[in-house]
Amino acid sequence: MPQRPDPERAAWASAAVRRFAAATNLLVAGRTVRVLGGDPRDAAALVALLTGLGARDAADVGAIDQLWCLGDPDESTAAVEREADRPRGATLVVVDAGRYAPAVDEDAFGPVAPARPGVLAVPTLSDDVFLVSTGREPEADPAAEARIRWARRHMPVARATAAELRDGGLLHGTRVGVAMVLEPKTAVLSLLLRDAGAEVVVYAHADETDDAVADVLRRSGLPVHADSTASLDEQHRLALAMLDTRPHVLLDDGSHLIRLAHQERPDLLPTMLGAAEETTSGLRPVRVMAERGELGIPVVAVNDARTKTLFDNRFGTGQSTVFATLDLVDALPSGAHRVRSGGAAVVAGFGPVGEGVAQVLVALGFRVTVAEVDPVRALQARFAGHAVAPLVDAVRDADLVVSASGVADTVDHAVLRACAAGSVVSVAGGVDDEVALTAATGAGAVRTTLAHHVERLTWPDGHHVLVLAGGSGVNTSAAEGNPVEIMDLSFAVQLGALRMLLERGDELPRAVVPVDPAVDAATARVALAAWGSRVAPLPTGTAGLPLARQPGTGGVGPVRIAEQPADREPDVRTHRFGTPR
Repeated sequence: MPQRPDPERAAWASAAVRRFAAATNLLVAGRTVRVLGGDPRDAAALVALLTGLGARDAADVGAIDQLWCLGDPDESTAAVEREADRPRGATLVVVDAGRYAPAVDEDAFGPVAPARPGVLAVPTLSDDVFLVSTGREPEADPAAEARIRWARRHMPVARATAAELRDGGLLHGTRVGVAMVLEPKTAVLSLLLRDAGAEVVVYAHADETDDAVADVLRRSGLPVHADSTASLDEQHRLALAMLDTRPHVLLDDGSHLIRLAHQERPDLLPTMLGAAEETTSGLRPVRVMAERGELGIPVVAVNDARTKTLFDNRFGTGQSTVFATLDLVDALPSGAHRVRSGGAAVVAGFGPVGEGVAQVLVALGFRVTVAEVDPVRALQARFAGHAVAPLVDAVRDADLVVSASGVADTVDHAVLRACAAGSVVSVAGGVDDEVALTAATGAGAVRTTLAHHVERLTWPDGHHVLVLAGGSGVNTSAAEGNPVEIMDLSFAVQLGALRMLLERGDELPRAVVPVDPAVDAATARVALAAWGSRVAPLPTGTAGLPLARQPGTGGVGPVRIAEQPADREPDVRTHRFGTPR
């Protein structure tokens, strides 16, 4: 078993990787990396963390996505120049992770240009090579146009899926309402829809609005109903204004606009093809509406698609939640909280989000206890190597508590009172009142702002905990959301769901509708190709299917079993015990 790095090295590696992620909004998992030079113990700590987060260490052989430089600038320069000779579009991010001095000489490559805050392009070397320094804070300038361009570069799957919609002319005359976290990736989705022929209108909640990004969309001609300073009443008016444009399809995150349409604009429903819902927490109320016979439109369960749940929920939300949490904590004085490298963390909920959060926390050196009310998932957590305990017991000695359930009152008042003094409470994704702040203040607790997105909750007896982002999803409220490559997959599924509604909306039941398996297959195949992996050929028997019904094309028709010869029926007997009699 490899020896764990000492706490100081682990803390340095954690900070370096989180600064890389904050500067680039890129994913660690799935990428091929190489660590070059420096103290072998530092390199080992960094490799251990990167691979623990799901990256693949290429050592000295093979094509890479990321080059982490720790040592001599001359060695780094030579390595960058070698790696710059790559297929067009195959991005290389060079990370200066030197601990004591710059490990990359930016002047060695000629003039550089900002690609987004914290990222420099090297146009004289290659259009696809970028430099990042983990020792330098990213610029405060929001640079929304640059961040949108950067996101678009790293969203090949969504681009390809949108191009199919454009080429098929399916979106012309269709008004699409986008109601999601308004940041660069959502802006790319909205612009791709516009370029594919749709009329696009955008809404976002105040705490999920990047005003600079909203302004870029407005300048691009899209109606945007969003303002980061809007009160609840103003958000209500903005949401109704978006619905009053009478969208034919809603792409929703949390099903708030779907539910609002049913509550206050029921006349809109007969004119709609349907909606697509992005999240677990958003599908729960929609399923209840369907069971009660109250759902007036088909709602495609984007969240349940395998290329969404297995990647967005686990790898994307896991990375973005934990990184955003620790970034906020690191900005506080050390005596203000209990969180430390090698400390104890609790994850409430062990669905795909909880799995991802726990994996990232373990990679960063935390000892994780899972609190899960579903006994099967609790057993799964135990088999994954985590301790398991009831939440109210688990939090008593925890330094960090992350709610990953998507259920209101998960961290209820009793749990908050049981938390260790000075512990930090954070929410992944989240729904309203997932942390019972209203109940706590009703019991006499006082909320005091310590820093941006950090509050101390103090009871009359002096007990106190720190709550991040007002108890809302920390990754979207206090950071830039999930990594670009993850949202590329999720938005490709959204586009596939949109195609389902365009082609078959009139045939679909007024219910929660699963994403067609062909959408998953197509999304995964395009992603594998974009990431440079070879894929097995399509199964036989599909060549005669129309494009819109063929697995692997972005079509949405049913997956077809390879056809049997005309002279015999499919053989469903077991051959495990020899030829059947």
